[in-house]
Amino acid sequence: MKKSPHIATNRSLDRRHFLRGAGGVFLGLPMLEAMIPAFAGRASAAEAGNPKRFMAACAGLGFHAPYLFPEKPGTDYSPTPYLNKLEKHRDKMTVFSGLSHPEQSGNNGHASSMTWLTSAKRPGLAGFKNTISLDQLIAQQIGIETRFPYLALSSGGQSLSWTSNGVAIPGESSPAKLFKAMFIDGTEREIESEVHRFQTGRSILDTVLSEAKKLSNDLGHRDKEKLDEYLTSVRDLEGRLQQSEGWVTRPKPKVDVEPPTDIQDRNDAINKQKLMYDMIVLALQSDSTRTITYSLGGMNAVPSNLPGVKTDWHNLSHHGRDEEKINELKLIEEAEFSAFNGFLDRLASIKEGDQSLLDMTSVLFGSNLGNASSHDWRNLPIIVAGGGFRHGGYVAHDEKDNTPLANLFVQLGQRMDLETDAFGSSTASGVKGLG
Repeated sequence: MKKSPHIATNRSLDRRHFLRGAGGVFLGLPMLEAMIPAFAGRASAAEAGNPKRFMAACAGLGFHAPYLFPEKPGTDYSPTPYLNKLEKHRDKMTVFSGLSHPEQSGNNGHASSMTWLTSAKRPGLAGFKNTISLDQLIAQQIGIETRFPYLALSSGGQSLSWTSNGVAIPGESSPAKLFKAMFIDGTEREIESEVHRFQTGRSILDTVLSEAKKLSNDLGHRDKEKLDEYLTSVRDLEGRLQQSEGWVTRPKPKVDVEPPTDIQDRNDAINKQKLMYDMIVLALQSDSTRTITYSLGGMNAVPSNLPGVKTDWHNLSHHGRDEEKINELKLIEEAEFSAFNGFLDRLASIKEGDQSLLDMTSVLFGSNLGNASSHDWRNLPIIVAGGGFRHGGYVAHDEKDNTPLANLFVQLGQRMDLETDAFGSSTASGVKGLG
């Protein structure tokens, strides 16, 4: 029988027990309850230096707004069908309407998915070049402290993450592969091969940098700018290689859970979400990373294991106010909110001193579409949970003159200790309703 995923805490642990590795290598682990001696008093998470985390999840086919947004703003709102699923976390989350990025009309109705975490304008149109996503900016600041600077996850295909040069980062969609990467140590031969691969890559980069410096003297101004941009990418890669090489020989955290098996039914979207959420909790709890994005996506097929749903999901999202389609769509989206609620439940149940993992994790959940039926990218559904914020219930910004979503990104970045007062299209360093 599959055990519930958790870090092993069956007895009082000496923290050094997990830190000592082969050849005198040491691995830093997060402070676990089992490492606190019995009767030692109330050791606080802050005293243990518990890290802050950031996680963002985007549903590419949106959510039906009347079932999400309450009628009246405030902390005493009457819960809607979707917020009913999250009711137990009401005091740990804020629901926003009236937020969006400007100029998101792109080369197709779903192009705004590319810019949900970047705020770059005119996605996919002529001359478009994406910018860095919020998670990558955070990873640049704190990524060196964990085995994985970030995790870019997806239901299949592109993730939400983009590099500093506007290059899309592929998404990992296999929970089994992710679990292996986080928790299963390679053989001695595999580790040696991995180290050699990193060292070879660094030697190639050394040669490239040397040749590029010679070439730079013979280039014009525009070519020098392009070359500088390229060299920035090379230096970023070099830094990641150096970091990865340092971690590859260190033992991985031990978890008291069986490795997951990937769900083979490609249309079982909700159970796939639940399984990936489980892996995200393990990644955060084990301090394998502190920055995660998850593209929930959608599909042109009928989701499996959802009684009452007989129409393909994409078709339902373009319901055109057809009540029968909306009723089917509601079944899918309620299931998504139930899966998200399970994720919040797990984060809230894991204690780090006097706080929970949810208190230490800023969770951004929403969509790049405010009205998927018309591909409208305004008035986005946005929820922020956890993170130690003073939450404001339901906060309604102007539906017609939307507040820049990037204002919220500045606030989220600052909570992760980024020293910045601007990001992308932001016009302020925060949003009304989140303290």
